Amino acid sequence: MATETPARTCSGCENDASALQCPNCQKLGKESYFCSQDCFKRNWAEHKKAHKSQSNLLDRIFPPKVVSYPDPATGKFDPFPTFPYTGRLRPEYPLSPRRQVPTKIVHPDYAKDGIPRSEQVVVTRNKIVVLDAKQQEGMRKVCRLAREVLDIAAKEAKPGVTTDYIDEIVHKACLERESYPSPLNYCHFPKSVCTSPNEVICHGIPDQRVLKDGDILNIDVTLYHGGFHGDLNETYYIGEKALADPDCVRIVETARECLDKAIELVKPGMLFREPGNVIEKHAKTQKCSVIKTYCGHGINQLFHCAPNVPHYAKNKAVGTAKPGVCFTIEPMISLGTHKDKTWPDDWTSVTQDGTLTAQFEHTLLVTEDGVEILTARFPDSPGGPVPRPNATNSEAAATAAA
Repeated sequence: MATETPARTCSGCENDASALQCPNCQKLGKESYFCSQDCFKRNWAEHKKAHKSQSNLLDRIFPPKVVSYPDPATGKFDPFPTFPYTGRLRPEYPLSPRRQVPTKIVHPDYAKDGIPRSEQVVVTRNKIVVLDAKQQEGMRKVCRLAREVLDIAAKEAKPGVTTDYIDEIVHKACLERESYPSPLNYCHFPKSVCTSPNEVICHGIPDQRVLKDGDILNIDVTLYHGGFHGDLNETYYIGEKALADPDCVRIVETARECLDKAIELVKPGMLFREPGNVIEKHAKTQKCSVIKTYCGHGINQLFHCAPNVPHYAKNKAVGTAKPGVCFTIEPMISLGTHKDKTWPDDWTSVTQDGTLTAQFEHTLLVTEDGVEILTARFPDSPGGPVPRPNATNSEAAATAAA
């Protein structure tokens, strides 16, 4: 018999907490719950101090081996050699120096110290903002620019290039559009774009790893321009091997379809808990699971704000879509478990079983009679749907058993 979950207080804002816990606190045997992933991100700069005070004591007693020795031939190294990785992917450091943004480009409030203070105001972060006509035009412009930047990056995503090179491309393209790359120093994220290959669910940090034929790669771009953020991402096939791999195609196309089906629901009156039902239903028909830890979010003058838009079924999200509201839907779909694990860099989220994962995201504007996809693909945008190759033996067996 199940018992009722006792009431908990969010460690970030003192509202009622969900079951979301800080993974680092769990490793240290401490309890800390948060009301949402967004709240966790906003309060990370302050919350992580609790880890340091605990870990510093242990480090003095048991000095850890914090890095491996650099490869003499390449100078690359794994910064977390004792970490139990879940799949084949490894970080390849050193990271390149932080890229600079000229002062003539308007910076968000967190650009200097990594703290998004505007998102920490309780009234602001919990209110679903309705944008007026001028503000909607601001969102249209930044989202169009964000699409341009993503397309430029996608054309460079091929075997033989590093994810750090993708970051360089994105950063340069942002500056050319007089825009600030929103991820840069957001809660101390070190790069201008998130690059998430293979088993990485989201928030992958661009590094020195070279993309290989057969990889899949999610590129998550956000721009800050004219006082507004525009956010989108897509997952791309790297080389012909990926296009010929039934598992790669199944996970990428399922994630793409989940987003498309969710967007079909969006109109005035839609409950923000409803997209998750459609997303999970379709994912299950393709023998895939939905990552539950991360969700879509409101976006406007703030990078992340209300509403939260979970991607799994039977969620408890609150709120109703109204004309003038901007938000993202960004389902993360896995071939295996829905459970995630975070690398010691405190950002890179991977599947616990190391299976492939894919994600797609659009920024949406609710209109009087439906929805406008602000980050919609251009006719010449790279990528796009591909037909599924023949099923693998394991997939065919699973389908037959069902």
